[in-house]
Amino acid sequence: MTDHGTDTEPEGLRAALRAEVAGEVDFGPTARALTTMDASNYRRVPLAVVAPRDADDVLAALTVCRDHGVPVLARGGGTSIAGQATGTGVVLDFTRHLNRVLDLDPEARTATVQPGLVLDRLQEAAAPHGLRFGPDPSTHGRCTIGGMVGNNACGAHSVAWGTTADNVASLTAALCAGDHGPALTRLGPDWAGAPAALRPLVESELALLRTGFPDLPRRISGYALDALLPERGADVARAFCGSEGTLGLLTEVTVKLVETPPARALAVLGHVDESAAADAAPGLLPHRPLTVEGMAVDLVPPGVLDALPRGTAWLFVETGGASPAEARAAAERIVRSADALDARVVTDPAAQRALWRIREDAAGTATRMPDGSEAWPGWEDCAVPPARLGAYLREFRALLAAHGLHGTPYGHFGDGCVHARIDFDLLTAPGIARFRAFSEELADLVVAHGGSLSGEHGDGTARAELLPRMYGPELVGLFARVKAAWDPQGLLNPGVLVRPARLDEGLRFAVLPRRPVPVEFGYPQDGGDFTAAVRRCVGVAKCRTTVPGPDVMCPSFRATGEEEHSTRGRARLLHEMLAGTTGAPDAVITGGWRAPEVRDALDLCLSCKGCRSDCPVGVDMATYKAEFLHHHYAGRLRPASHYALGRLPRWLRLAAATRTAPLLNALAAREPLAALGKRLAGIDPRRDLPPLAPEPFTRWFARRTPPGPRLLSTSQATVVWPDTFTEHLAPEVGRAAVRVLEAAGQQVLLPGTGVCCGLTYVTTGQLDRARRVMTRTLDLLDRTGGPDLPVTVLEPSCAATLRTDLPELLPKDPRAHRLAASVRTFAETLEAQVPHWRPPRLDRPVVGQTHCHQHAVLGDGADQRVRDAAGLSGRLSGGCCGLAGNFGFEKGHFEVSQRCAEEQLLPSVRAAPPGALVLADGYSCRTQLAQLGGVRGRHLAEALADGLPGEEGAGTGSAGRADP
Repeated sequence: MTDHGTDTEPEGLRAALRAEVAGEVDFGPTARALTTMDASNYRRVPLAVVAPRDADDVLAALTVCRDHGVPVLARGGGTSIAGQATGTGVVLDFTRHLNRVLDLDPEARTATVQPGLVLDRLQEAAAPHGLRFGPDPSTHGRCTIGGMVGNNACGAHSVAWGTTADNVASLTAALCAGDHGPALTRLGPDWAGAPAALRPLVESELALLRTGFPDLPRRISGYALDALLPERGADVARAFCGSEGTLGLLTEVTVKLVETPPARALAVLGHVDESAAADAAPGLLPHRPLTVEGMAVDLVPPGVLDALPRGTAWLFVETGGASPAEARAAAERIVRSADALDARVVTDPAAQRALWRIREDAAGTATRMPDGSEAWPGWEDCAVPPARLGAYLREFRALLAAHGLHGTPYGHFGDGCVHARIDFDLLTAPGIARFRAFSEELADLVVAHGGSLSGEHGDGTARAELLPRMYGPELVGLFARVKAAWDPQGLLNPGVLVRPARLDEGLRFAVLPRRPVPVEFGYPQDGGDFTAAVRRCVGVAKCRTTVPGPDVMCPSFRATGEEEHSTRGRARLLHEMLAGTTGAPDAVITGGWRAPEVRDALDLCLSCKGCRSDCPVGVDMATYKAEFLHHHYAGRLRPASHYALGRLPRWLRLAAATRTAPLLNALAAREPLAALGKRLAGIDPRRDLPPLAPEPFTRWFARRTPPGPRLLSTSQATVVWPDTFTEHLAPEVGRAAVRVLEAAGQQVLLPGTGVCCGLTYVTTGQLDRARRVMTRTLDLLDRTGGPDLPVTVLEPSCAATLRTDLPELLPKDPRAHRLAASVRTFAETLEAQVPHWRPPRLDRPVVGQTHCHQHAVLGDGADQRVRDAAGLSGRLSGGCCGLAGNFGFEKGHFEVSQRCAEEQLLPSVRAAPPGALVLADGYSCRTQLAQLGGVRGRHLAEALADGLPGEEGAGTGSAGRADP
């Protein structure tokens, strides 16, 4: 073993880097904390993070680090699973600037790109020409081309288009091997760009190279030195692929592109178990499919099982064709030839995407076992010859059982490559010892089947120590000599592949508290342990996607492009904050709950809750933010907006009680007074103050509804919750909801004035006050009595708070759980209470946005069905409006709030067809539409009420009716 890094900053390093590098040079704790981990089990703390602007910056940084004897690590999306994207020296972040397509030649079918380019951006550039890059890992929305070269990444389509190495034409890299310092070199066939010492070294070992490598499609482990054999063209670029940043630093990559099939079909084959599916996979390869992917029932969400054929394991076999009919015919041939329990051919593109999403999310989903316990990478991608995969899986399962472990295999069955996350105990000494023993035995099992320790993700720290078991000491010794030819000083990603770190050292969990830290939320999914909640983030970085879609997560990252404003980045900072509380010697964030680095990163979290549903492992950053803010400001002065907006229900109730809403509206209309008020309240001066309603919703309801007997049947009545926004700011929504519910045959009841879900207190981290508000609300409900009825909450954010935050802040109060279980959205109430009622036909197109909390917590299936029944055509956009309650009003948030609105919401409204109805159930969404788009958004209840006959209806649609 050797020293794999440095814990101290060499004198002059900081000044030299800042003098020589034009890009950002950051020695601060936030930048360092964000790069301590990748998507593996390992943690290393770097000295600094450098974002080079161009190839000259890469050379300059490499030269400075060489002169100071400091290790260098190239980092792309940070999604590596074996630990090769962590390091102790200087991290070069290629994603910030070196992220462009430089050239795309459709005739030659090649593209030249920079290493920090995300794969999906290359696919988008190639798509208009009917081309694509063949390899496509499940992390295609955030992994970079440079990282794919470093790991020789593959993906689902490798049975058709091979690995990254199969699709690389040439590389340009900064190398350390020259006599005159680092220099740029173009690597390619016929020894092009090879360091001077490499060719004679390789040519002296040709016999070893011809016999030392197993022959299988997914052999990623070690250095690909057999690519330098003369009969294989002595291709230096191909040999460089899979070197995990240990030989040179990429500055340009020229890749080959393949034709995209115009049409695709998906044959889904059901099997009795994963071994049966694995046994069947090789027999499908002669049909030349595009994919042969396998997964078992453990990873399939219950709601999706109906879309799959019978079985407990499935093969997803994709076929291509010049037309849909040709693609379908190819899929049907596979079904006829397959020895499957059941089968289904899927041709609808949307249905195919839904199924593929399950497979792509598996890297995160597999991190939680069916019982909720944790599982980890480490043996994520072994590969064996496809014909031996079934037998290997049976022995793999037996080995798991022998060690008392559990895992869920899935992956690229057509290539013999299996992913599996295993419930290793990486927190205790006995658990870590078992991790090592299992790793050694599994390595022997893989080798016994003629396999590779890595079939996709590289060796990194997880497997490099075990390479002698696969290759033997002679070939591993040659790897070390080859490394020295490229990198004489051993500065490039030390501890990986050559002279490796131990696989059971540097585990990222070692620095975390061993006992649960005192917290306010219950964290029911994590056993009440905040540390376990933070551990949920495994780094797959789905939150780093930059293109908007139907999901919400992570709007602040898309608005800023900064890692610290992604869900993963914030989780990393919280991880490092917890590490600081244990006295870890390499702790980066040392302020505990008072840490300004964590506060600043969480400041731009919109608390949209998108990560709660969109993150494959259910990271809930909105809750973590509220928890942090509670502790951060305990006993301290808070920002002015926390008092003004965080306690908004209190101020609005006071205005209603004193009947001063008209006066306050008049004062707010006077610009000098409004400006002063906004300044004192911490509100951005560009925001308009929303007017208060002259008559609160409950006052209107009491005025128009005479006292009467309460119904006892839960099918005849519903409680409408007078949330703060409906009560004081948008009572027209409440009035519309009452009218529709009564037209549907429901008796509407109110729980009385003064109830509050506590939302604004939660989002500003005033959790002690939130708990008091919630308890007071439960007490009020007790006093008012009445039947146990469904509770319709018109404001999605309040509904989400009642359904999740309430029972998590009051986990021991059974009333909180009962209320949470009774909460329904407006559309859910209509579906459940009056299933035979038909809403008025409005027959209009709709645009707008599903509220982010509804997307994340409540779901919008009922809303879509009600809209369909009312003739409201079209789908609402995803994303977040950007106002997000108090967030968009607070000083310092306006630009991010505006960018979020411009991502999907405002463009969808501008592109709306004539006569389109703008739907937005959330008060924040409607306010954002009004203030930034000059458009009035409507709640679904308002839209339906407009279609009812009578004085209060504004529309002319047919009346709602109840079917007999």
